[in-house]
Parts: sequence; structure tokens; C-alpha cells
Amino acid sequence: MEPNSRDIAGVRTVALFEGAKGALVIAAGLGLLALIHHDVQALAEEIVSHFHLNPASRIPRIFLEAANAASDGRLRLLALGAFGYAGLRFTEAWGLWRARPWAEWLGIVSGGIYLPLEVYELVVSISAVKIGTFLVNLIVVAVLVRARIRARR
Repeated sequence: MEPNSRDIAGVRTVALFEGAKGALVIAAGLGLLALIHHDVQALAEEIVSHFHLNPASRIPRIFLEAANAASDGRLRLLALGAFGYAGLRFTEAWGLWRARPWAEWLGIVSGGIYLPLEVYELVVSISAVKIGTFLVNLIVVAVLVRARIRARR
């Protein structure tokens, strides 16, 4: 059975989404590299102050502690990890755009693996961000599962 235009459009939309995630992570990796040889702790304190956040609150405190532990080696390692992750996202996006079955399976597995964790997080506490993340991930997995099922018929 030939894939219909709706399946192709859905898979290509997922491909664009995965490519955008890859580009965002590349930007984050470049940002990490830009922090090498800079006082990351001072920059973090300035950001917390600029947004009028209480440094004793949970999230700002975690942010400040992470900045304090950020050495040049750790920043390089994190950037390398970001570039590797972006490479995976770009590879998946390319494969999805070209309607490669391996890319659909990669998307199903890499998106589906987070669903139980996202459900758990929603059980612990509900927020708009958690609901949105879960729904987007669920839609991505559903589009790819549908494409795989239809391709097998």
C-alpha cells in the first residue's frame, strides 16, 4: 500500500520538528563553548539577579550550583554531547524526510522511551509545560506508528 499524502505530511512535519530540535541543541552547544574561559559563576549570578530571582529558591539555587561546578572540561564535554545528540536528531530528520523505515522506528523508540517518564511526572504534579511536552511527544509517536502500520499493509 502506497503511503497517502496525509501520512507523508505527518512524517515530514515530524522530520522538521526533529531538525528544529537538532538546531536548537547545536545553538546550546555553541553557547556552552562560548562560556569556556569565562567566569560562569559570575554570569549565572548576573542572570539570576537580572530576572529578580531569589537565589535561595530551588531552581535558581540548582542553576547557580551547576554554574559553580562548570569547568572548561565539563563545558567541552557537555557541548560534545549536545553535538552528538543534534547529529542523531538531524540523521532522524533526514531519514524521516526520505521516508526511511529505520528513521520511523528510531523516532518511535526515541520518543516512546520518554512517555512513561512523562506520565509519571504528570502524576507527581501537573503543569502546562508537562502536559504540552507529553502531548507533543505522544503525537509524534502516534504519527510515526501510524505511518509504520500503514506501510506494512
